[in-house]
Amino acid sequence: MNAGLGDRRRDALRQARLYLCTADRPDLAEFITAVCQAGVDIVQLRDKQLDDRGTIERACIARDAAHAAGKLFVLNDRPDLAVACQADGVHVGQDDVPAAEARRIVGRDALVGLSTHTPEQLASSAGEPVDYVSAGPVEPTPTKPGRPGTGLDYIRLAAERSPHPFFVTGGVAPATLPAIAAAGAIRFVVVRALTEAVDPAAVATELRRLLDDAG
Repeated sequence: MNAGLGDRRRDALRQARLYLCTADRPDLAEFITAVCQAGVDIVQLRDKQLDDRGTIERACIARDAAHAAGKLFVLNDRPDLAVACQADGVHVGQDDVPAAEARRIVGRDALVGLSTHTPEQLASSAGEPVDYVSAGPVEPTPTKPGRPGTGLDYIRLAAERSPHPFFVTGGVAPATLPAIAAAGAIRFVVVRALTEAVDPAAVATELRRLLDDAG
């Protein structure tokens, strides 16, 4: 990889506030372009229905759209495919490939993110070779069926103790962002508020305005 690529990616990560997680969709490139221009900083492709070849093909489309807007692109779950599509990083869950193995596969210049849902997992992440963690879901979400919401107390804990930059997940929308921000969050993962929006760019713009207001 190019010298300094890892540093540039980590600098962009530290400055990121709004993180889109999306499944594949027919208008993938246009959708990503619109929301990135409106304020999204990181795009993650998360689609459990695609096979490996399809994941690489669609990830390359998402990557190109994100990079054209000057944003980061992350692939969910599969560090091997993240390397294959030249993603900026990979995000793994507690039941996916261990973070240390993901790091070994993607190398030191790529970003590795890790989901956390409990204080114990948050504390354990201090010893993991990751660049950021997610904290949540604050509210139960269809993207993680059966997983209970953590509530805002977990976000307050993460704001005080997270050893890494953290992004809040679960139910982030214009109506909920101010209360979550008041709990100490400054970085947010958004799924349905953008993927199901009639005008995703308008919602991204509103989320960005709320972030600016929250400071």
